[in-house]
Amino acid sequence: MAERKTGDGRTVVSGPAKMTPSEAFVETMVANGVTDIFGIMGSAFMDAMDIFAPAGIRLVPVVHEQGAAHMADGYARVSGRHGVVIGQNGPGISNCVTAIAAAFWAHSPVVMITPEAGTMGTGLGGFQEANQLPMFQEFTKYQAHVNNPKRMAEYTARAFDRAHAELGPTQLNIPRDYFYGEIETEIPEPQRLDRGPGGDRTLAQAAELLATAEFPVIISGGGVVMSDGVEECKALAERLGAPVVNSYQHNDSFPASHPQWCGPLGYQGSKAAMKLISQADVVIALGTRLGPFGTLPQHGMDYWPKNAKIIQIDADHKMLGLVKKITVGICGDAKAAAAALTERLADRTLASDATRDERAGRIKAEKDAWEEELTEWTHEKDPYSLDMIAEQEGEEGNWLHPRQVLRELEKAMPARVMVSTDIGNINSVAHSYLRFEEPRSFFAPMSFGNCGYALPTIIGAKAAAMDRPAIAYAGDGAWGMSMGEVMTAVRHDIPVTAVVFHNRQWGAEKKNQVDFYDRRFVAGELESESFAGIAQAMGADGIVVDKLEDVGPALRKAVDAQMNEGRTTVIEIMCTRELGDPFRRDALSKPVRFLEKYQDYV
Repeated sequence: MAERKTGDGRTVVSGPAKMTPSEAFVETMVANGVTDIFGIMGSAFMDAMDIFAPAGIRLVPVVHEQGAAHMADGYARVSGRHGVVIGQNGPGISNCVTAIAAAFWAHSPVVMITPEAGTMGTGLGGFQEANQLPMFQEFTKYQAHVNNPKRMAEYTARAFDRAHAELGPTQLNIPRDYFYGEIETEIPEPQRLDRGPGGDRTLAQAAELLATAEFPVIISGGGVVMSDGVEECKALAERLGAPVVNSYQHNDSFPASHPQWCGPLGYQGSKAAMKLISQADVVIALGTRLGPFGTLPQHGMDYWPKNAKIIQIDADHKMLGLVKKITVGICGDAKAAAAALTERLADRTLASDATRDERAGRIKAEKDAWEEELTEWTHEKDPYSLDMIAEQEGEEGNWLHPRQVLRELEKAMPARVMVSTDIGNINSVAHSYLRFEEPRSFFAPMSFGNCGYALPTIIGAKAAAMDRPAIAYAGDGAWGMSMGEVMTAVRHDIPVTAVVFHNRQWGAEKKNQVDFYDRRFVAGELESESFAGIAQAMGADGIVVDKLEDVGPALRKAVDAQMNEGRTTVIEIMCTRELGDPFRRDALSKPVRFLEKYQDYV
């Protein structure tokens, strides 16, 4: 039987051959370079699972399937390869929906393999039967349903191809009885798109706008990371002398040590970035859809430059001009488009050339001012936060200001670190303190904004890059949703470090009760046992930190244990109940009550 070698040195069958559908399924995954799958074992795919090991595929058993899909997301975002998740039909599959939605908004090439009830029982209401395709239709780029065992390799290959081509999750739905039998089939070669810079006409228009711009600004988005285009973005920025701001939750899309880096836009982002983009006459939105949540007013500034000309570059033409009015839309690869624009501007005299030094000084001044403000911003200063700080001074124990903690964590971050953040108040404040030197380093739940994201995602990221330090940030509310995956990290030697901000509340939503509901708190309090102690019970190390001077040393100790001893550590930081600005003030209105019995609730 003829075989061909894959890129990682394994072999797959070459040419038509007799095999079982399970073998066709597994061989096609090998052809696509799959070495790790996250999920929980199940009878629905056990025939295929039986030959994972001889095919060079590891199934990483998790605590909950949502965690498995988040791990696949983190794995894909770090490696640029497919992340793969699998589960038992019915409940094992429905458990994945939330995490696949998060992967969708992160544009991660995740393949969700969904074995389903057997064809002879469909529609009879059998055990664990569910219609699984509608569950994922809003959050996948392509859904493959194997309608005949002979098409197993075809549909499996297409699901993997489309995940990369469409930049997002795909679903491969397989009736459980279709793993069995005898078929004649061929294992397809993987198909990968060769993406280009965009059309000549729109590139020429963009180059002309940039040549005449007096204060151009670049937004470096997730597309820069996904296309491995940071160096090309740097070259374009240096040619223009332009400030570079990160799009929301893409702090790793430009190196923080670069003098033209200005920090992230969006919620709890950089004032320097916002002030500088507000002065732009031309904005290059490079590899970003300009999502609405990432350009909302912040820090009291409605900073979006309404009179600027906008050049938007995105690999998905449907994103061009969708959220913001644009002047030029380029459907192209961020890396290739940046290189093409730099080449077109190389030998031209630009209107901005004469002010290069002055603009560099302006960039430095705004950055210095913001850094000084961050250093002096030791705690929140709104009335509620000040009340909480005063109240907790009389409580037993010692409570740390979150902003001071985040600054100390920033100082202690190791080289080449990967960080995932959960959703929540302190995690969002962290956006201003997280800086990176290389791409594929920062992971957040993006527009879906689900809790329980950070820990499983960083476990998946670590599995793809065992040589890099891996750190998760989570508040105590979100931590409760996923902390069981500490057992996954311990059981399967995927060591990570988790920082849990223990402030005993659902902070992000509680802030809305402060601002709109006169501090009438409903279901916002979280009294918990020690998370460090729970971690120790699961086989990890646990550290409780209640002194500011211990924050940095605790992180360094945990990272050292991760990298040199293979240990997972949970660092529990005891924080005050002060709260940063809310996610958005336009999402709620002051309450109005018409019924007499509710008149006091305004």
